[in-house]
Amino acid sequence: MSINGVKKADTLAKEIQKILITQPRPESDKSPYFELSRKYGVQLDFQPFIRLEGIPARDFRKQKIEIQNFTGVIFTSRNAIDHFFRTCEEMKVSVSQDTKYFCITEAVALYLQKFILYRKRKVFYGADGSNKSMFDVVNKHKGNEKFLYVCSENQQDNEIVNWLKANNCEFSLAFMYRTQSNDVKELLTENEYDVICFFTPSGIKSLFDNLPKYKQNGTVIGAFGGNTTKAAEDAGLKLEIKAPQPQAPSMVSALDKFLAEVKKK
Repeated sequence: MSINGVKKADTLAKEIQKILITQPRPESDKSPYFELSRKYGVQLDFQPFIRLEGIPARDFRKQKIEIQNFTGVIFTSRNAIDHFFRTCEEMKVSVSQDTKYFCITEAVALYLQKFILYRKRKVFYGADGSNKSMFDVVNKHKGNEKFLYVCSENQQDNEIVNWLKANNCEFSLAFMYRTQSNDVKELLTENEYDVICFFTPSGIKSLFDNLPKYKQNGTVIGAFGGNTTKAAEDAGLKLEIKAPQPQAPSMVSALDKFLAEVKKK
């Protein structure tokens, strides 16, 4: 299936051969992605569509944010966690033991273990990976907390900001990193991918940065997370794979489910 070609829907089941994962290749050979490749006999390619650049502490200081004055921190990705603690280290800021963390998914919440004693902190996360489920958790604490929402300088998700404003939450945005699109034009034009899986709104943006006139033309598109799903649909893409879902909490499980259904046809 060519990026610029047309694929007949009735041949879909027979032609899932190459899948592009828009993330770095897993370091471990035991990654479930490789098991998926063996199980269905498909080729998986890995290529990050974006790269992140940390905003140095000297530049972050210009935002005039006193991190220690916030009692709750909102994270929508592992990258946000990385850059939050990097910034704290660079600024020699000691995060209070009483700080609460509000995360978009359980996987993001568990990543905090890399930086904190998880059980001794107060960590909350949404039930299904959607913004709404995270809002439900934040809503229970909004009266007592001052929130710091850690995000990209060119963050594209206004839904969270709008919700915080509409619900009278005391909060500030903390821009601790910026997202840049990688050059993947050659990869997309020289390879025929049947499925492309995205994990961030910035990944969707990168697709169109590289191919402004991109047409889906039957390519199966997968998206992980509500924010990525919204970005894809706003860009006019039709999604056939969505995660997390109750029966597919990860992109691997969503792909497994999709490929199993295709195989039956």
